[in-house]
Amino acid sequence: MEANLSASNLPGAAYRAIRDALIQGYPGEPQGQFARHLVTLAALISGLVARKSTPLPQVASNVPDGNKPESRVKRFARWVHHDTVTEQPYFFLYADVLLTHVALQTLVLVMDGSVVGRGCGALMVHMASTGRALPLAWLVRQGQKGHCPEALHIPLIEQVKRRIPAGAQGVWLGDGEFAGTTLQPTVQEYHWSSVVRTGSNMTVRWDGETFRCETVASCIKPGTLVE
Repeated sequence: MEANLSASNLPGAAYRAIRDALIQGYPGEPQGQFARHLVTLAALISGLVARKSTPLPQVASNVPDGNKPESRVKRFARWVHHDTVTEQPYFFLYADVLLTHVALQTLVLVMDGSVVGRGCGALMVHMASTGRALPLAWLVRQGQKGHCPEALHIPLIEQVKRRIPAGAQGVWLGDGEFAGTTLQPTVQEYHWSSVVRTGSNMTVRWDGETFRCETVASCIKPGTLVE
């Protein structure tokens, strides 16, 4: 993107840069309906970035394509609900390209849960890089805000493992929800490091003896590693 862009043409320049990047990143020459869908995806991304919000009317108001915002909203809604618009060609394909390059260094993987939609919760795994989080796998289920069963953690991390290039090093981050005794051996099996929070009332085994976490914490210095 040129350095001398004015405020008035920034939205158009951002849209064109995103569109060109999507087309260049695709393995081959996009044709027909797929090519049109990529253009719509570029418009959606540019509107999301400019508006920093997700409602379609707000996104549409920041897309410089010459159409009325109402027309853009209908176009975006059709794209979102189109049967052929799935994660693999429009998201994971580009995520895999990015992972190939980022995996040359240690990958920082973060699992977290959040409220989405109406009465639903999402369990997500992100790759953290340059201050941003790229979703790699997610699971949405109905239910109030709260912890997901540990049985749902394992399939999600297995999905992530399949996306990461062979031999890549990873560090797994999570809060107390993800300190389960089933999830941790799975992370170790992948030869990833892990950092998770846990309650002070939990018990740990150290040098063949069992202690409460608060007891161990009181007798070690900050920065000490305990496995």
